[in-house]
Amino acid sequence: MCGIIGFTGLKQASPIILEGLSRMEYRGYDSAGMAVISPQNRMQLAKVSGKVAGLYEKTDNGAAFPGVCGIGHTRWATHGAPTEANAHPHVSMHGQFAVAHNGIIENFVPLKEELLAKGYTFQSQTDTEVVAQMLEDCYEGDFQKAVETVLSRIEGSYGFAILCADDPGTIFAVKKNSPIILGLGEGFNLFASDVTALVEHTREVVYMEDGQYAKVTPDSVELFAEDGSPLPLKVSHVSLSVAAAEKGGYEHFMMKEMMEQPEAVGRALSPRIKGGEIVLDDFRLTKEDFNKFTKIVITACGSAYYAGLAGKYAIEKFCRIPVDVQLASELRYADPFIDEHCLLIVLSQSGETLDTIAALKECKARGATVLAIVNVVESAITKLADSVLYTWAGPEVAVATTKGYTTQLAVLYLFAVYAARVLGRLDAEQYASVIRELQALPEAVRNALKTDCDMSNLAQYFKDAQHVFYLGRNTDSALAMEGALKFKEISYIHAEAYASGELKHGTIALIEEGTPVVAVCTNPALLEKSLSNIIEVKARGAVVTAVVPEGLPGSEAIEGYADHCIKVPALRDVFASIAAVVPLQLLAYHTAKLRGCSIDKPKNLAKSVTVE
Repeated sequence: MCGIIGFTGLKQASPIILEGLSRMEYRGYDSAGMAVISPQNRMQLAKVSGKVAGLYEKTDNGAAFPGVCGIGHTRWATHGAPTEANAHPHVSMHGQFAVAHNGIIENFVPLKEELLAKGYTFQSQTDTEVVAQMLEDCYEGDFQKAVETVLSRIEGSYGFAILCADDPGTIFAVKKNSPIILGLGEGFNLFASDVTALVEHTREVVYMEDGQYAKVTPDSVELFAEDGSPLPLKVSHVSLSVAAAEKGGYEHFMMKEMMEQPEAVGRALSPRIKGGEIVLDDFRLTKEDFNKFTKIVITACGSAYYAGLAGKYAIEKFCRIPVDVQLASELRYADPFIDEHCLLIVLSQSGETLDTIAALKECKARGATVLAIVNVVESAITKLADSVLYTWAGPEVAVATTKGYTTQLAVLYLFAVYAARVLGRLDAEQYASVIRELQALPEAVRNALKTDCDMSNLAQYFKDAQHVFYLGRNTDSALAMEGALKFKEISYIHAEAYASGELKHGTIALIEEGTPVVAVCTNPALLEKSLSNIIEVKARGAVVTAVVPEGLPGSEAIEGYADHCIKVPALRDVFASIAAVVPLQLLAYHTAKLRGCSIDKPKNLAKSVTVE
């Protein structure tokens, strides 16, 4: 949602803050700012509308802001337009306090009215400025007490970094429904919203939990519960390399991450298949658990939701248990039919998606057993779930997910086969056959990447379109949704996905001469139906690009009718999405590149959505 960093130590803070903000810019990039306490113990503030590069320029790469203690923020706007005035950090009326915030203060209106009545003036349209003014209003010389007083009065979700000019060298970090990770050093300490901002300085970290706050000084980090009682530090070692969070010679992170997909899918699968058996270490669901489940509900947002839609078919096919897939933002308000006989599968790349967390809590309160499939270790969802399967995708910096999606698919497939075996739905021969197919998935993804040149050429036909339609049936319908999302979020061209059978129920009215249509046709049992839909849109003037598996019997007819045909590795129908999505990702990338779009940081979007 937003990126927060704080540093205190013996080194100059500004360069470290700027570098950290650059690494976290995918979390928000419509404005940025930092506050540093000067050697004279004055609050120095720099803010820009736009990307972190502007903050580098405004501060002379940090040289214009000397000081060894400071905080920084890169923003994705929620309250107020992305202007310099609304950029964080926000400073109290007399310059005593500075606050950077990720989240929303839900009761900021009455708190602001109370402060206005006391004579406080506000410079921004944000909810966050209320916190800075409240700190000043209740401050009586004790920084920590002021923080505790404010926390007792605010409602909402937040990650805070708080400075006080009267207490140079000290920063308070606060966590509630927003990630904050403490980094431990020698002669310095720091914290950030993302571990990628820390690894250049330290590998020893503490993952804060909700309801905790930390007092950070150059020599110590103290952790406290909401009531102020001290807590022990649970230190973890991070093995992530700095290079993993860099472009590695690619023009964009998105291209790098697409090209990393074979290895990422391999990491998700290979360590969990040993001697022809699926082995899930630390997996807590037993055979008795599986036997009590009468249904499975998958919940997620965005691309993770579309991965859930594709995974549904594999789980139902192998396990013969009904699977319902629901948007987390809807499930939490739906008064769902959830009880102790339900397995809830929660999908999230970041593990911090607020709607998904809320849906998880609602279903768990109704008795559901929760399995989390996430990428980020020690994220909020992992701590709430009963069992966790990590995707091991590695850092994903581009806002448009690629390897995050394919690794989620891989783990869903793995789970489907594992659960089917536990339930006795697959005999030994069937199980061995499916295991071999799972082991072939990384190479299938690698071969699908060979369509890169084809998709680069094909993008010429899409770059000037006003509307693009994606069609598919069954698993291909779920895949069409992900393909359309990738296309519109980075190319800024309107794209919609429809189940092919729904064409006659209104959608076909939108097809006219020259309209690009992408038809995903990977299911051998549905090729005739898919061909019929292609013929229908062709009759209205559509220009059709078909995605078909290599050597699939019956696909010759589709190749004959389509204007362009993209061939992907042939896989079992319920596994096909993991390879067929690759050319759709590449098409979105190359179209956006031809249009000069900001590929890694598309407008109005952020990587991790931690507000409603």
